[in-house]
Amino acid sequence: MAMRAPARPSFRHLRGAFRLARRALSGALPKGLYARSLIIIITPVVLLQSVVAYVFMERHWQLVTQRLSAAVTADMAALIDLYETDPLHPGPDQLSRIAAERLVLDVEFRKGDALPPPGPKPFFSLLDEALSDEITKQVRRPFWIDTVGRSNLIEIRIQLKDGVMRVLARRSLAYASNSHIFLVWMVTTSFVLLTVAILFLRNQIRPIQKLATAAEDFGRGREIEFRPRGAREVRQAGLAFIDMKRRIERALESRTTMLNGVSHDLRTILTRFRLSLALLEETPETEDLKRDVDEMNRMLEGYLAFARGDTGEAAVPTDLRPLLEELKADAERAGHHTTLDIAGEPNIAVRVDAFRRLLFNLVSNAARHGDRIAITANHETRWLVIHVDDDGIGIPPDKREEVFRPFVRLDEARNQDEGGSGLGLAIARDIARSHGGDIILGDSPLGGLRATVRLPA
Repeated sequence: MAMRAPARPSFRHLRGAFRLARRALSGALPKGLYARSLIIIITPVVLLQSVVAYVFMERHWQLVTQRLSAAVTADMAALIDLYETDPLHPGPDQLSRIAAERLVLDVEFRKGDALPPPGPKPFFSLLDEALSDEITKQVRRPFWIDTVGRSNLIEIRIQLKDGVMRVLARRSLAYASNSHIFLVWMVTTSFVLLTVAILFLRNQIRPIQKLATAAEDFGRGREIEFRPRGAREVRQAGLAFIDMKRRIERALESRTTMLNGVSHDLRTILTRFRLSLALLEETPETEDLKRDVDEMNRMLEGYLAFARGDTGEAAVPTDLRPLLEELKADAERAGHHTTLDIAGEPNIAVRVDAFRRLLFNLVSNAARHGDRIAITANHETRWLVIHVDDDGIGIPPDKREEVFRPFVRLDEARNQDEGGSGLGLAIARDIARSHGGDIILGDSPLGGLRATVRLPA
């Protein structure tokens, strides 16, 4: 039976592994522009310095150390040759003097001595390795060296025919001891360059951060004072933002003017209807017509409020405690058992009238469908969270997003305001999102619906 060759990994598998690795890397990298820019600047510098340091260690430092060790070893080999060729001319003392004066070596000939036992090898020493190799090649005798024991001296002992030659030499004679200066300069200059780059980058990032803050404040309805600064591209983005802001403000102003005109005209017609009905005789038919006119007026107010939004109102720092207490008192006067629990200081910049309408819609919706109402506010973190709970019939989970659509009415009728226009929750979410937050519906601990308002502080 033929053996099947092992399957090779397909391109699809490799691509899937690459995607997983890329996702893991993107999840580990910082999300901010400043941090990512620092990585872009620092990573090439660190890689370049690492390569330079490696090449320097491999080519320059090791080569210089090898040549210095070879020169010292050649001097020792010459002394050994002179000593063993004619031990009396010159004698050991004269050779020691010549080595001290000409070769800067402290040489001592010890007759009858033996080499000490070998000591531990250093973990990392270019000198020990280079010097051992040169003595092995040039002298070709048993030897013992110590490159660790003394800070600025190295000791070498070489076995002779009648004893041992002991040599003390300065470490700088056989080792490129000043090479660390290059590394110090390299690290110092890199640190200075990175510091300048970081400071410059921070100055370039700051205008972008100010632009983002201005856009966020404008979205929340706050007054902004923004002047484009920074690089040319950043200034162009800032000028584009200012131009967009002006166009939006003009569009909102035009819409508000149009809505005010429509509201005035329609109210004039409804007023004529009321006057005409007031002149008619009181009959069941006229009562029905009056109720229809009142219903039309309420629906008109709801439509205009939804279309107008919170145009023209500025966000100001507000203490929401009096507003929440007012809503609690209104619900209790309507015959609902209402509780209020506040954690932290509910101070936040909001459009007061718009936010009052938001909370009024939520509390009214809870009062319309439940007997008990619980209002809780928490401002102990960076977010203001307000819960409005009731003990009504609630809304099915698959319908909770649908009720925020304008003019949508469910069979359970949880999205109808007093006018029956189906705009209560739509207006509330529109106001919450204009403040940079949102409204989420969920299950209430009381058994009904929980409406959660979450706004950034």
